[in-house]
Amino acid sequence: MTKAPLFCETPAEWRIGSGLTPYLEAVAIMEARAAAIAAGEASELVWLVEHPPLYSGGTSAKIGDLVDTERFDVFNSGRGGQYTYHGPGQRVAYVMLDLRKRGRDVSAFVRGLEQWIIDTLAACDVTAERRCGRVGVWVDHGNGHEEKIAAIGIRLKKWISFHGIAINVAPDLAHYGGIVPCGIAEHGVTSLEALGKLGDMAKVDEILKINFQTLFAPTFDIP
Repeated sequence: MTKAPLFCETPAEWRIGSGLTPYLEAVAIMEARAAAIAAGEASELVWLVEHPPLYSGGTSAKIGDLVDTERFDVFNSGRGGQYTYHGPGQRVAYVMLDLRKRGRDVSAFVRGLEQWIIDTLAACDVTAERRCGRVGVWVDHGNGHEEKIAAIGIRLKKWISFHGIAINVAPDLAHYGGIVPCGIAEHGVTSLEALGKLGDMAKVDEILKINFQTLFAPTFDIP
């Protein structure tokens, strides 16, 4: 069986956080773990979390896209991309992976993350697609009506990735009203719940793990 181009045989740790993880705490943990991986002192890690409601701005964020500065806490994230929302009901998967083992190809890595999302949504009976010039994953309703269901934003230090992906399972979509999500005003956002599909976070997590193991690495669970 031919392995995926980004696949590495060394197992990665798989951790599912409990409750709502404060954003700055998550960033500090990711940065420390990425440094440890770069130094050969820690395993790769996929960390699944939910955050309290917040907006985060990437390195391309435009202040005009922050429509309501008072609605939720706003953080400058250091990841790529523009403004996005995180909150309960959204599955955030932070990926701390060693791209030195995966060809040092950032574009291929982003495509791999997109495929991870697409395959996971397909298992939830949702057809999702890439769009040229628009990072993330989209649902096409026809007649030019498209909605974003998942976002991607990564950062690299010494070829170790952190930050990652966010899939809208069952968040409050009205919370996106305080920003122009990813700087794209002409299209909306959606979720599995809004599409009438699987809205169970635990089941989505199971599917994410199966597809990660196909594309990137075996995993072992940690508390």
